Amino acid sequence: MPTVLMLFGLKFRIYTAEHLPPHCHVTSQDGQAKFEIKDEVILMENHGLKPKDLSLAKAILEENLELIQEEWKKLHGEF
Repeated sequence: MPTVLMLFGLKFRIYTAEHLPPHCHVTSQDGQAKFEIKDEVILMENHGLKPKDLSLAKAILEENLELIQEEWKKLHGEF
């Protein structure tokens, strides 16, 4: 499970054995969430991340969307 980014206590990961739609897992000490990263960043699941961490994670993903998408493509091909 490669960590793509680590910022402000949040880890952004893309697992090697994944499925569509393209997505990124975000973890903190409080929990984890999953965001779709195809055309826009959309929260898919949340298991314990605080609202401020969800907002921060979404903003970081939006700012780095191309980088995250490229990492997905390296592991899983086109989407």
